[in-house]
Amino acid sequence: PRHSTVVIQQRRQKKEKNFMKSMKKGDRIVTKSGIHAKIMELNDKDNTCTIETLAGKLKIERSAISLELTAALNKKA
Repeated sequence: PRHSTVVIQQRRQKKEKNFMKSMKKGDRIVTKSGIHAKIMELNDKDNTCTIETLAGKLKIERSAISLELTAALNKKA
C-alpha cells in the first residue's frame, strides 16, 4: 500500500512537470486560487509567467497554475 502511494505521487509530479514544460504564450489557464487568464509571457529564469485577466496583467509563479482546473477549462473549449 505504501509503495503504491509513492508511485502515484511520482506519476503526478511527472505529469505536473510535463504540464509546466508544455505551457506556451496564448494558453488559457486557471490558477490554483481560481483566476482565469491567458499566458502573455513565460520567464524561465525565475520560473514565473505574466498572465492577462479581465482586471489586467499579473506576474505569478508557474507553480500557482492548476493542472486539473486548466485541463478542465480546456476540455470545455
